[in-house]
Amino acid sequence: MKELRLLRRILKRPRRYARARRGAPPLRRLAPAAWLAAPLLAALLLPLAVVPQRGDSQPQPAPPAALPQARATAAPVPQAPAAAEAPQPEVSVYLSQSGQIETLPLEEYVSGVLAAEMPADFELEALKAQAVAARTFIARRLLAGDHSGVPVPEADVSDTVSHQAYISKAALERDWASAKGRAGLAKLKRAVLETRGMIMTYKGQPITASFFASSGGYTENSEEYWNAAVPYLRSVASPWELEITPNLAATYTFSIPELRSKLGLRARDLPVAANLAASGKTLPPSNLSSAGLPAEVLSLTAGHRVKKISIGGTVFTGREVREKLGLRSSQFTWKRKAGKVQITTYGNGHGVGMSQWGANGMAKQGKTATQILKHYYSGVTFTGISTLLKK
Repeated sequence: MKELRLLRRILKRPRRYARARRGAPPLRRLAPAAWLAAPLLAALLLPLAVVPQRGDSQPQPAPPAALPQARATAAPVPQAPAAAEAPQPEVSVYLSQSGQIETLPLEEYVSGVLAAEMPADFELEALKAQAVAARTFIARRLLAGDHSGVPVPEADVSDTVSHQAYISKAALERDWASAKGRAGLAKLKRAVLETRGMIMTYKGQPITASFFASSGGYTENSEEYWNAAVPYLRSVASPWELEITPNLAATYTFSIPELRSKLGLRARDLPVAANLAASGKTLPPSNLSSAGLPAEVLSLTAGHRVKKISIGGTVFTGREVREKLGLRSSQFTWKRKAGKVQITTYGNGHGVGMSQWGANGMAKQGKTATQILKHYYSGVTFTGISTLLKK
């Protein structure tokens, strides 16, 4: 109460409390009044000091410089938490050596196929193309419920080349334990990770993603080997492997009796003294002999392989000769030398789909996995396997 009465007296008679010499600093003249009024003024002004602080408590936008840093620390898509990923289908593999069944997630299965089907020292883009082809192959079987060619119904696929070659998890841990092996396996897994879930489709369905080791310059139309025309398995040029494939040409030597036995011919059809003329070593092969001699190429395929050949009057397809004689390819020439027959093949495999050495050659020239696959599989599109599984 004393302070209030004093304040009133100051307001009524301010000059009484401002006695001082002229020219004195204002702070000294007002000091007594300010001192006495301070408690009351502080009480009156305190609510006003609190109000602006409520606005300061609202979230403030981050400065522009902070935004790139926030983006940089975000986890990349391939390393997203497992809970956010679509569940992988499982693949049951029949292991031909042990007779056991190994069941594992799809992407681990693709890693095992990649390790078996393509050398780890191939270019990364070639490995990625192979990973997509391998994943597409098994996706087609899983979605169709196809167990054909498997010795037991519980398995989806075998580990042999009748489906896709596959190296089991135990074999990978055992045989790839060296520093070089671990580095190679890491590269294979990277190829699988960077193509995770991707498959090739044609009109919404997974394709038959056939592949083979190498060609002699061209791939093959599907109907030339399987008697069924598939629109995305068309013959295309594949020159990239011609310079980089080791042992592109391989020569087999047969005696006349051996050749006759393997082909199922009678002695009179292919006598021991048969004159099998040289055909040359050009690609594609020319006629194997002149008219009237026991062997003659009748026609070639679009992929420059032997389509039909007459041997001792019996007509064979190039595939039949390849399989009966155990040749690497149906693109071949032959000649007689020292009383025996020498057959030289070019490339390795049936020739339908993707050439693995061709893919590596394309990758060496800077082509991406997508470009490689679109070259060898005509008109395909790329789809996530999870999209098809949802359907």
